[in-house]
Amino acid sequence: MSLLRRNRISAFLSPHRVELVRLQRHVKSGQSERQVAACERADEGTAWGAALAQLKRMLPTGTGTEIHILLSNHFVRYAVIPPQSKIETPVELQAYAAFQMREIYGERTGGWELTTSSWDPATGAVCAAIEHGFLQDLEELAASQRMKLKYVEPYFTSVFDHWHDRFDKGRAWFALVETGRLCLALLEGGAWLRILNQRVLDDVKEELLVALEREALLFSAPAGTSGQVYLFAPEHPGLTLPEGSGWQVVPLGDKTRPAPAPYPFNNMTQTATPDA
Repeated sequence: MSLLRRNRISAFLSPHRVELVRLQRHVKSGQSERQVAACERADEGTAWGAALAQLKRMLPTGTGTEIHILLSNHFVRYAVIPPQSKIETPVELQAYAAFQMREIYGERTGGWELTTSSWDPATGAVCAAIEHGFLQDLEELAASQRMKLKYVEPYFTSVFDHWHDRFDKGRAWFALVETGRLCLALLEGGAWLRILNQRVLDDVKEELLVALEREALLFSAPAGTSGQVYLFAPEHPGLTLPEGSGWQVVPLGDKTRPAPAPYPFNNMTQTATPDA
């Protein structure tokens, strides 16, 4: 076995900017270098054209280098896949997820690639959708740079997987805020109840509070339930909710479990932490 591990590039893509992290992986150490660049206006004909063009400008040509892509929630659609005891095979799950997505988004889902989180017949799952054309463009870009596209992952599911074991085992609200986008989810007893992915038009604090209040009305909390919301918002440091609102923010990301390297940072000069 080689003593060296393959070098890797991780990239976060959003409509506003691209963040690139180079990870030089060795047996005993990891070094990282972060680049951040705003996306230039480009008439590419697709929602992701400007981000893809910026990524191409930033990528080196590297034979065999792995590239991991983390996609902003601007580029992803989500839906809760409700519990269903009759689902027994991956094929049945895929068909069930496709049906649920069509119920919400209509026939346009035919042009989307669907993936589901870990499935449990008692708790359901979340389905994420990315346009086929976007994935094809990413594969073609990696091939043109002589790189290996290892995986493409939605921002929301990555953050959830990294921290969900810290959530309350009863009812848990989870919010992910990035530039121009709010993703809010509700779980109870580990079961998915709701997921919301919406634009942020003005005041992020106000729009987060409004979303929480609106969603709470749809899923009335049992008496005595704490109004806690687990929040990851690295582009909005210090984001809190008004005193007296009934909501308490529990920030995610600290020294005991920092954010992985590809996650966006508000401070463009901040040193990235190599992930495991």
